[in-house]
Amino acid sequence: MFKRFILLILLSVSLGFLSRHIGLNSHQALAISIFSVSILGTLLFWSFRLSFAFLGAAVLLATRTIDLENLIKFSSLEVILFLTGMMVIIGLLKDEGFFAWIVSLIIRTRNLTAKKFVFIISAISMALACAVDEVTSIIFIVAAVLEICDYFEVDPIPYIIISVLATNIGSAGTVLGNPIGILIAAKSGLTFEDFIIKAFPLALVCLLLTIAIVMFWYKRSLQQLDRQIKEFGSNDMLIKLVSIPADRQTKSALYIFALTLLCLAFSHRLDILLGLEANTILLIVPLMAAAFIMIWKNTKAREFIEKDVEWWTLLFFLLLFAQAGALKYTGATDVMASKLAGFAGNSQPVLITIVLWVSAVGSSILDNVVLVAAFIPVIQSFQSLDLNLHPLWWALLFGGCFGGNITLVGSTANIVGLVILEKERNIRVTFLRWLGIGLTVGVVTVIIAWVSLLFLPFYR
Repeated sequence: MFKRFILLILLSVSLGFLSRHIGLNSHQALAISIFSVSILGTLLFWSFRLSFAFLGAAVLLATRTIDLENLIKFSSLEVILFLTGMMVIIGLLKDEGFFAWIVSLIIRTRNLTAKKFVFIISAISMALACAVDEVTSIIFIVAAVLEICDYFEVDPIPYIIISVLATNIGSAGTVLGNPIGILIAAKSGLTFEDFIIKAFPLALVCLLLTIAIVMFWYKRSLQQLDRQIKEFGSNDMLIKLVSIPADRQTKSALYIFALTLLCLAFSHRLDILLGLEANTILLIVPLMAAAFIMIWKNTKAREFIEKDVEWWTLLFFLLLFAQAGALKYTGATDVMASKLAGFAGNSQPVLITIVLWVSAVGSSILDNVVLVAAFIPVIQSFQSLDLNLHPLWWALLFGGCFGGNITLVGSTANIVGLVILEKERNIRVTFLRWLGIGLTVGVVTVIIAWVSLLFLPFYR
């Protein structure tokens, strides 16, 4: 740990001196050093990431690199409030058995085959990631996969990996799928409707291609599952053992969730109709839904807030966004954007390529929220260069989500899925076992996104 700490200090100080060397002033260099401490600290000392975020914010204020008013302004409170509201809604769904119902739907599939199983878990993984979030999705999908694999006595690793790959791809399909989606929407002005029209179709194409790849890659595993299904007589016995939760409370929770999704889908239209600022309804809807849930379930309201809202993660995001904002406040991102645009010759296709592939590779080794938080102020600074920023925002989204499939630490969904596998079945997936299929799917899907962004006017 001591060696990693020394490495962290050396790298951060070196970045500060390098920043001064290329012409940045002292406040700009300090902002870059502090932000790099948070990023590298997260990478080298994951369990202490919130400590680094608190410390970085304190140093920024103490050195007058940023003032309190702007620290609060750049903390992206709208993103934090949106995520808080959605976490309360998800808490209700868990409490009322919604996800158990999803698991039962998979298990109760009649005339199950290996290919049908892969298609079902991939489709539901994507759908759940789009509707709730990647972490909640993978927790319940892994439970279903483990139950079916145990029943048929087959290796669950290929099916867990397939579920995680589909979850990461699906997380790009809507604003709700990944924290970076709501962050990008809040900073770019892209709406829920934009995501449905432009991001979801590309994610769906990438999912279908991924299903084809994994069916070929895990051909032997699928053949073994088919043999076991024939030997065990399909999954009729398993169907009899599992009941579908369908009580009144569960249905009421589903109605609330469906209404929330409907309002979010039409949030842009409602903003225009009511004369509100872009994405105001996007923030209002989850807050109103959460408020109604806490009134309805008043005896569990405190539990929803204390147990279902991930305050550790939200505080980390809030302070990280504030530190990224300090880069913009000091003008460091303007300098970086100018130099990057100069390197690219002010060519939008080259900039799209850089943003997409850097975010994809970066997301394979670092949490994509951290990476996106660093990139956002840079992309915002391109606005002064009279560039159309929309393709760059999409490049950041697709790179951040699809790149997470490349390694087993590339996204939170990967880590959560593999931790559950290790905890529940004492099975550990090696880095290389993941890398083969992860790199193949990651590179192929990023190439699909790259070609689409460069040649389809749809994304302009």
